[in-house]
Amino acid sequence: MDRLDTDVIIAGGGLAGATLALALSRVLPSLKVTVVEAFPLSTDALPEDYQPSYDARSTALAWGSRLIFEELGLWDRLSEHATPIRRIHVSDRGRFGATRLSAEDHGQPALGYVADNRWMGLSLMRELQATAVQWKAPAEVLGMTPQPYGVSVAVKTGDKVAQMSAQCLVVADGGRSGLRESLGFQARHEDYGQNALIANVSTSDSHQFTAFERFTDAGPMALLPGGAPDRPGNQSALVWTLTDQALQALIKLDSECRCQRLQDRFGWRLGRFTRMGELSHYPLKLTTVAEPVRPGVALVGNAAHTLHPVAGQGFNLALRGLMTLVEQFRSAIQQGRSLGDLGVLGGYQQAHHQDWQQTVRFSDSLIRIFGQAPAPLAAARDAGLVGLDLLPGAKRWFARRAMGIGGRKPLISGQGAFAEGESAGNE
Repeated sequence: MDRLDTDVIIAGGGLAGATLALALSRVLPSLKVTVVEAFPLSTDALPEDYQPSYDARSTALAWGSRLIFEELGLWDRLSEHATPIRRIHVSDRGRFGATRLSAEDHGQPALGYVADNRWMGLSLMRELQATAVQWKAPAEVLGMTPQPYGVSVAVKTGDKVAQMSAQCLVVADGGRSGLRESLGFQARHEDYGQNALIANVSTSDSHQFTAFERFTDAGPMALLPGGAPDRPGNQSALVWTLTDQALQALIKLDSECRCQRLQDRFGWRLGRFTRMGELSHYPLKLTTVAEPVRPGVALVGNAAHTLHPVAGQGFNLALRGLMTLVEQFRSAIQQGRSLGDLGVLGGYQQAHHQDWQQTVRFSDSLIRIFGQAPAPLAAARDAGLVGLDLLPGAKRWFARRAMGIGGRKPLISGQGAFAEGESAGNE
């Protein structure tokens, strides 16, 4: 085939897929990129009077993720509705163990941010409207067949199915899609035996831009600061780990009783819980794919891994992986190689593997260690938290993991405040 329909097909136009499309347009503008998205595109992209809903869902962005969005020219807009995390307080309910992280100690204005998902999506769409990225929406990728020139991808639009030729297919349609399995990838699922309950809550005391990681005998919970980015508010985003029985019991309660139940589990560090918004929940699993690449196709984002949300690492890991893939594509073009070549995609997997492995282990170990109640283990983890608070080297390591800081260099010359490897203060 002499001429391809496009160079890269991205299956999924959510946060991961849209970010990859924007990154490719910024770093490799000569590439033809097509995004296939199951839902229609929003027609109200960035209304000037946009205001977040109280029940809007949000994502924790590490400091390293801010640097990536700066590099892509998106951060100025995202920051309009991104609440800074200036302090992180990690504690073990009913025990003495605790550690505290402060952005000031690391010479940064924030350790991370909490951003409204819808605002992130609209901001990405506004930027993508000014690029050559093509969208097929609503549409669906049904399958892919390797070809000598790259891949032939079956795309369903309405009642019609057409074949599109491309160098590479990138699957970014989330962990619940059947496309990953239909393409033959084997995902490993480890059930935590619990559920994540997500809701926004209000408290009588201001959060003062502090995120709380609270480990209890019934499971971990997190409260992330929300509201205006320029003044401390009283709204936080809650991630609460609950068993099936506890979840069903909570759902049946009225709002006041739910707040009281949360008060009993979290404590009074934010004063009284005065409101709990709309609830959403889902079962918790650690999902990983050991081999996320094959000739002509790569998995990214939740299609490649789904982590426990309390540690706040999932999207940040995905974002770093997207930039690693873009870097690998750039090297392939410089070498005159096809983007779907297994050597190219294998290079992406190898380059991203250490970050992937360390982040998965870091996130999973927090949940498993702090989810255990036996007294000897509880005493040991409390001592570990105290030691983490007292030992500068260990605390810097923990802070760097939380901030998503590694050694990646900017792909776009002159973009971003500094490279990630230079952003952690004294090392």
